[in-house]
Amino acid sequence: MKMNVRVLFLALLLLASPLLQVARCQVDDDHSNLVDDVVGEHSDSAADEEDQDLDNLTSAPGVETVCVFPQNSARLVPAGESTELLVALRNDGTSRVGVMGIRASVHLPYDHKLLVQNLTMLSVNNASILTSVQATYSYVFAVSQYLQPGAFDLVGYVIYDVEGKAYQNVFYNGTIEVVESGGLLSGESVFLITLGIALLLLLGLWAYSQVQRLTKKTKKVSKVEVGTRSTDASMDEWLEGTHLAKTLSGKSKSKKN
Repeated sequence: MKMNVRVLFLALLLLASPLLQVARCQVDDDHSNLVDDVVGEHSDSAADEEDQDLDNLTSAPGVETVCVFPQNSARLVPAGESTELLVALRNDGTSRVGVMGIRASVHLPYDHKLLVQNLTMLSVNNASILTSVQATYSYVFAVSQYLQPGAFDLVGYVIYDVEGKAYQNVFYNGTIEVVESGGLLSGESVFLITLGIALLLLLGLWAYSQVQRLTKKTKKVSKVEVGTRSTDASMDEWLEGTHLAKTLSGKSKSKKN
């Protein structure tokens, strides 16, 4: 029985090992991809200078922006899947506004200096917004599929020009909730369920082995008692009709009297 338990335990470990490898690969890929996102976006000096120039832009007077997560008031962002934002820009100024693009980035919530991912830059091709007019744009983005579920900060900008000078407005600076994408079960969930089933099987086998051992002990005791009685009966049959049997019979009758 112990050998069967060991064999089953080894088999369960072999079945669970690929899931462990997948989980390790996902963690490693997660780390490497996040590092690539951060380093790749900022390794080029020209890109650094461009980002710094964009960060130094201010908003123009009379230009207001708002945004909405359509049918997603909880602001849930599935990792690796597209999420839509509607960005509205209203021109209450005195000059025409030329929209150049929309950009966004994901940061750690406790420190915006720690960049997690730069998102796609949407080019609007200098669309014009006349005075007292509002225009709405759809901005679709996707965070990395390897990003672990949790709360992150999303910062979004609309870049535009007024009379040849570049400006930008922050249309969103708040928290989003990154969640797992796909089906109901992730790789981690499958591994935990498999591990739980394996532990339950091992517990059941251990309990079964204990019951079997106790049952065997009980049978051994019963066999010893039955053997003693059968031996006494066979001795009586063997002595029947002999002088010793008559003597023993007479002693038992005298004891009864």
